[in-house]
Amino acid sequence: MNGADPLKHRLTLWLKSEQAMGLPSVPRVTFSEIPTENMSKSRQRDIVAPPSRSIPAAPEPKPAAAVSTSAVLPLLDAPFDSPILPREEKIRLLHELDLNSVKGCIKCGLSKTRTQTVFGEGDPDAPICFIGEGPGKDEDASGRPFVGRAGQKLNDMIGAMGLKREDVFICNIVKCRAYLTDIGKDRPPSEEETLACTPYLVRQVEIIRPKVIVTLGLPSTRYLLKSKESMTRMRGNWYAWRGIKVMPTWHPAYVLRNYTEQTRREVWDDLKKVLLEIGRPIPQRSGKQE
Repeated sequence: MNGADPLKHRLTLWLKSEQAMGLPSVPRVTFSEIPTENMSKSRQRDIVAPPSRSIPAAPEPKPAAAVSTSAVLPLLDAPFDSPILPREEKIRLLHELDLNSVKGCIKCGLSKTRTQTVFGEGDPDAPICFIGEGPGKDEDASGRPFVGRAGQKLNDMIGAMGLKREDVFICNIVKCRAYLTDIGKDRPPSEEETLACTPYLVRQVEIIRPKVIVTLGLPSTRYLLKSKESMTRMRGNWYAWRGIKVMPTWHPAYVLRNYTEQTRREVWDDLKKVLLEIGRPIPQRSGKQE
């Protein structure tokens, strides 16, 4: 970044992202108000997430005491404080988010190469939300998440839990396919693309309010947990994001590439923990793991 302050660069991208969504609550902050030079690295990492947007509108706030400029933006792990909504209201808000914001989004360059956006699908009252990295070729063509080979494996994983695809919610960090246009090969979304798109994801999760998020693979796990740990270290352990429990596990594509008994057993162990957390019985399974 040619010597530029990396935190200010991330804040610039976040502010542009929020303003592009037309949100009146975006704080009017100048970077001179945020003394990053003398701020600890742990504190800098805290100032990276967009604020939750309560629904319905919160009552008029009481006068508050002055706060330090380092607390202008909320902490990443601040729980959602908006009320849990009725099913019909969730359906309406998700539909409006997709129709009015996601489908026509031009906040990053992926809008120029996509066939269509991939919002996500499933039960708005789902106790479990599966979050992957982004759509691939099949998803870009269909407009639905996880419909290729990896999607079939995810269906198997969900089925092994005694659930159907319609019982959970499935989405991705970014809503448009990121790929190398010259060779047509998928690639990870860039930091700029991720920061531009993830306010949509945050809003989706706030509306759905699942009991558990299952992150599929390293990119989605690192985005939510802001960790540089390896997937081997993180998978199978409980974490929390915005007041919601998070269980990282292997991406279905990784399972297909490393189709060993150990990998399949690890995924199943992770999913059993999720079932126990949401209060569902663990189905009896015979033979090898899926």
